[in-house]
Amino acid sequence: MLEIINRSNDPFFNLALEEYLLDNPEIKEDIFLLWQNRPVVVVGRNQNTIEEINQRFIQDKGIEVVRRISGGGAVYHDLGNINFTFIVNDAPSLTLDFTRFTAPVIRALQTIGVKAEDQGRNDISIDGRKFSGNAQCRQQGRLMHHGTILFDTNLEDMEQALTVDSTKISSKGVKSVRSRVTNITEHLSSPVSIDEFQDILSNTIDENGKRRELSSTELSIVESLRDNKFRRWEWVYGFSPPFNVRKSQRFDWGSIDFRINVKKGLITDCKIYGDFFATGDISLIEQELIGVRYRDEDLLQALEHINLASYFPQAYVKDIINLISL
Repeated sequence: MLEIINRSNDPFFNLALEEYLLDNPEIKEDIFLLWQNRPVVVVGRNQNTIEEINQRFIQDKGIEVVRRISGGGAVYHDLGNINFTFIVNDAPSLTLDFTRFTAPVIRALQTIGVKAEDQGRNDISIDGRKFSGNAQCRQQGRLMHHGTILFDTNLEDMEQALTVDSTKISSKGVKSVRSRVTNITEHLSSPVSIDEFQDILSNTIDENGKRRELSSTELSIVESLRDNKFRRWEWVYGFSPPFNVRKSQRFDWGSIDFRINVKKGLITDCKIYGDFFATGDISLIEQELIGVRYRDEDLLQALEHINLASYFPQAYVKDIINLISL
């Protein structure tokens, strides 16, 4: 089995690399790679991004968001997490057979005195607490299996990043299921660094396997895929299924209730209800928001362009902006 050496911590590059390796018809052999990301939330292919992330928290912490090509739920990566990817020639027997790919992780942990086991269809756990989630996808006659390993992840940041605000959102996106989690470091009897464990895991997968780095041509192809797909708002947010948002609040001057429909990341309909007294025609606000990207900077720009002070008491304009923004 061929190991692709990848030292990048750029989540957009790393997910583009997976797709490139999966779709490249010139690569015939089975391959695997181990890699890490700087702090990022990775949502599943079929998820509604804003339902999976704590927008305020990730903005404050500088945590990025990216969408992967496989299904499943949202996960948090940082440099305390290890990701592993297998790409093999497809066979019907491999579809949803996760144990072939999780077995090396379990064996590698045994060598450092940690007993782990498969849990459910796609998790690995220690004493009933999850430390690895896995997903698969098939393209071009090849199967990709990838998974996470919580080695020494910041679990507090992970919990905050994946704790969604209480906004009322309705969509057909696949919802993430939260589980009790643990880091491998909590179960070590003697210290093992994350780099040491990666070496152990690499040797467990294939001690005598070939290793190579990407060529300059391959790097250019992956960087182009990163910039033209994985970094783009249209993929990360716009690829989400249609959804509805309801945001409401009561102020001293009355209640206001925004009902917003979003498709491909754009507002397709907006209705404003409430018992407030507006000094202008509310339908003009509704019309101005149609076609706007449902993201903070675009919402704020549209609302500032509308001049809300001509509709609502000046003192509450900032409150309304905060209410409708993500």
